[in-house]
Amino acid sequence: MTLRMKPVAIIGAGITGLTAAFYLKRAGVPVVVYEAGCRAGGVIQSLRKDGFLAEFGPNTILETSPKIALLIRDAGLESRRLTTDPKAEARYVVRYRRPIAMPSSQLGIFTSELLSAKAKLALLREPFVPRRRDGQEESIAEFVVRRLNREFLDQMIDALVAGIYAGDPHRLSVQHAFPRLAELEARYGSLIKGQIFGARERKRRGEISKDRATKFSFDEGLQVLPNALAAQLENSLKLNTAVTKLTRTGEGWRVSASTGDMEHSAVIYCGTAHRLAELEIEFGTPNSRSARSDATNEPNRSSAFREFSEIRYPPVASVVLGFRREDVAHSCQGYGMLIPKIEGFKILGTIFSSALFPNRAPAGHVLLTSYVGGERYPELASLPPEQLVGLVCEDLRVLLGVKGPPVFQHCALYPKAIPQYNVGYGKFKDVMNEIETKAPGLFFAGHFRDGVSLGDSIVSGVNIAERSEKFLQTA
Repeated sequence: MTLRMKPVAIIGAGITGLTAAFYLKRAGVPVVVYEAGCRAGGVIQSLRKDGFLAEFGPNTILETSPKIALLIRDAGLESRRLTTDPKAEARYVVRYRRPIAMPSSQLGIFTSELLSAKAKLALLREPFVPRRRDGQEESIAEFVVRRLNREFLDQMIDALVAGIYAGDPHRLSVQHAFPRLAELEARYGSLIKGQIFGARERKRRGEISKDRATKFSFDEGLQVLPNALAAQLENSLKLNTAVTKLTRTGEGWRVSASTGDMEHSAVIYCGTAHRLAELEIEFGTPNSRSARSDATNEPNRSSAFREFSEIRYPPVASVVLGFRREDVAHSCQGYGMLIPKIEGFKILGTIFSSALFPNRAPAGHVLLTSYVGGERYPELASLPPEQLVGLVCEDLRVLLGVKGPPVFQHCALYPKAIPQYNVGYGKFKDVMNEIETKAPGLFFAGHFRDGVSLGDSIVSGVNIAERSEKFLQTA
């Protein structure tokens, strides 16, 4: 790479944008990262206060790809990495209005009280259910009822969907929100067969399924990672700098931001879909009329970008509460509990934060992180903090035997939290592919394209850095 090369613009300083910037800079490619907000890290935010360490967004990273471990090594953070306590492997699902431990093995489900005899019989019958061959897209609810039964959906999958997407299984697309399930049926004709035979292929690729992946964080929380990546960028990170327009030029791209215009060799968009919908773009170049967008009557504005406003981002509130150990009846020795809607509670689930890693709570205390809102109860997410704390405490009183007021509390609202990969989501991916083809040097990456987990976002950042570097080498 030449030292005179125009920098690559990266829009968004969440974990995807920071990862992409980190690796491009290591490869000798100059970068400028534009971040509309006042801090780097996106939804990752850790707070140390009064002896507690609260995570506002995700609590752990799942090491599903070797690229994740490589980033931690390259960022010099291996010594600060913490894996979850082995005693915290237990996961609970609420049934009969109490948390019941999920089986630790696949065979254990047949002795668990989480499912009735009828649901267990449906599980045994699953390998013999014909695969769907008409090519029609299904919701995760339709898929589960077809291959298993309604109880499995209401008691297990609904809780899982709430924990991952804060979403609605009747809207989420199995092909896009849970592509591995669709792939297992398409390739093996059965989820159970696919789990058995697919494990061998994942091992050959160096990948690990999410249910078996190592979970980790850092000594001072997940914020350690974006802080370390941002520090490497120095003056290349532009906070409080909103991008308003992209213009394709004869030699690359012009980025118009709140601080002025700047020329770039390429642009990587790593922000949110709803922000993308507000972005103006001019596809044309002085030398290529055919590249100009004719899909809108508004000059210099892409109707394709406006489509991204249709992607649903439900609101979610994070409520982190600390209690004295003697005020919580449940052991809270596990990862946490998921709650299906049918059980009638307001919270979507709770992570037993102090059980996962050391120094998350003072001695003799418990730290619990609960989530409220999502597609299930979006109106609850924006309640005042005192009301949020009250409804969470009431649910925890029933579920975990919590008594007395919390000694620590912190609420954080994400008005647009997680993109929903609902039925029909493929059209958005098609639009992104089309734009990247029509406008070389413009790339999309992040949670609205490559998966919503923190690990997915990291891998997306690594991959987009590789793609853009190859583009620059051949441009």
